[in-house]
Amino acid sequence: MTASSPVYPPIEDYALIGDMQSAALVSSTGSIDWLCLPRFDSDAVFAALLGTKDHGHWTLRPTAAEGPPDRFRAERGYQDRTLILTTTWHTAGGTVRVIDFMPPRSDDHPVLIRIVEGVAGAVEMECVIRLRFGYGAVVPWMRRIDGSLFAAAGPDSVWLRSPVPLTGRDLAHRGSFVVRAGDRVPFVLTWMPSHLEQPPEPLDAEDALSATAGYWQDWVARCSYQGRYQDAVIRSLITIKALTYEPTGGIVAAPTTSLPEDLGGVRNWDYRYCWLRDATICLEALLRTGYTEEAAAWRGWLARAVAGSAEDVQIMYGVAGERRLAEWVADWLPGYAGSAPVRIGNGAVSQLQLDVYGEVVDALMLGRQAGLSYDRHTTSLIDKLLDFLEQHWHEPDEGIWEVRGPRRHFVHSKVMAWVAFDRRITMVESGLADVDDETLKRWRANRDAIHAQVCERGYDRTRGTFTQYYGSAELDAAVLMIPEVGFLPPDDPRVISTVRVIRRELSRDGLILRYSQPPQDQATAAAVDGLTGGEGAFLACSFWLVNALELIGERDEAEALFEHLLTLRSDLGLLAEEYDPRYERQVGNSPQAFSHVPLILAALNLEDHAREQSRRPAPDPGRG
Repeated sequence: MTASSPVYPPIEDYALIGDMQSAALVSSTGSIDWLCLPRFDSDAVFAALLGTKDHGHWTLRPTAAEGPPDRFRAERGYQDRTLILTTTWHTAGGTVRVIDFMPPRSDDHPVLIRIVEGVAGAVEMECVIRLRFGYGAVVPWMRRIDGSLFAAAGPDSVWLRSPVPLTGRDLAHRGSFVVRAGDRVPFVLTWMPSHLEQPPEPLDAEDALSATAGYWQDWVARCSYQGRYQDAVIRSLITIKALTYEPTGGIVAAPTTSLPEDLGGVRNWDYRYCWLRDATICLEALLRTGYTEEAAAWRGWLARAVAGSAEDVQIMYGVAGERRLAEWVADWLPGYAGSAPVRIGNGAVSQLQLDVYGEVVDALMLGRQAGLSYDRHTTSLIDKLLDFLEQHWHEPDEGIWEVRGPRRHFVHSKVMAWVAFDRRITMVESGLADVDDETLKRWRANRDAIHAQVCERGYDRTRGTFTQYYGSAELDAAVLMIPEVGFLPPDDPRVISTVRVIRRELSRDGLILRYSQPPQDQATAAAVDGLTGGEGAFLACSFWLVNALELIGERDEAEALFEHLLTLRSDLGLLAEEYDPRYERQVGNSPQAFSHVPLILAALNLEDHAREQSRRPAPDPGRG
């Protein structure tokens, strides 16, 4: 096998390590194939995930580990309840363990550490590191300085310290060494801006390992949920924490870009940004599991990001609240399993999605109820958002799924516009805020008008279901949120029928698609979202169905579906964006916050944990 031969392990084969500012993906064969430094949305220094080994990777494993399976066997897992990955290799000569982690940082430079531990016998190891800056496009200058391997190009530099000598060959650095029982061999990789002249301070790998383990153990100990799904919930919470940009509190949707929703297709997007659609569910999951500090940081990021004119609110922002996320194509990368184009940035940032206004107001309302900081500026922000919605809620938009086809009157968008008015009215009626009678009357009128319009134009009485958009026959799993947000009560016949129709008609091997997909050989396949090809089942939608089934009283079915969804996680408990039953594998960017957060909430709802901090409004017979 040559260095340029493409190797594409299944997406679920990759483990996540990170430091709450950036993240790496590590394959089960010991190769780090994705790492962006110094932030989630920075250029990758290892990009083999979306190309070939020539685009950057770092492999550390027993020599010839790709030989006959009877000679090598690997086991992996996270150390206790941490983000420290351990991969244990069993070979004919002995057993060796590789420990991969990134120490949490504040203002320090990002560090990735790999420790090779001899467990039994003697094992020959190989190390191959091929650094490429600029998503695999830039070959850096390499030299040795004071015993360190130093790479630099443009604004980036990387320092690698290890007692193992590495030799340059074929635009990579390689080394082999033997590890015996009791040996511990460290590799410490540090990124720094290239203009800094001094090398990074030496870091003791063992001390960093101990500190990192202590950090995660202390963090997990704060979890208030102790139910039967605790292991799955905690692993998902750790994943959400790992996707949090610690300096600002922003939570990225995923640490990757362009992992395909349709293998070999064009549905490839950059998810290394923070979506407003995640606002309420992230806040709820953190509040209901005892992570008030993280919830407050996320709410703070949210308020700062959307500050300004209501008409300028975007659907997503950078990790520090950046607004310019221009989309371009890295055309030198062939894409994961040939899935091109590889997109950097996200053009959907300019879309109109009316549902985000409801998500923002709902999140701020939930935070207010939980006692998070709330001042007159927040109230003013909410009122400006409502002013905008008063003028625009009746317009078509691109909807929650960011379709790249024409704008439509999406039912979910209208429902969330209703949520915005409803939550603000509830704040006034519950004494959490004040407003003049005329304004309150106007808000109520808007809320009632939206409700009446959705029930009239968004409900198909013949089929007994809410549809994707006004006048359409297509279905949309997003309308499963109707009872969750209180638009209609769970016992409303329209809700019960909608849940059952979606479960029946949007199901693919028991999992739920986002929306109706015509047969892929039809020209109309791109009619709704403006794209060709299909996709897998969207995992968040399947968790939404769990919640909807639980709400309408079909608890056994809800629990059975939830248990099935847990089996789709990787061996490390991770979920990508989608699961494709055609190939029985995960697809889309990974790990995906929008899969793990609904998992957490479904588990909490099934056990009725911390219901007082749920987004679900108290039952109100007068509504609807």
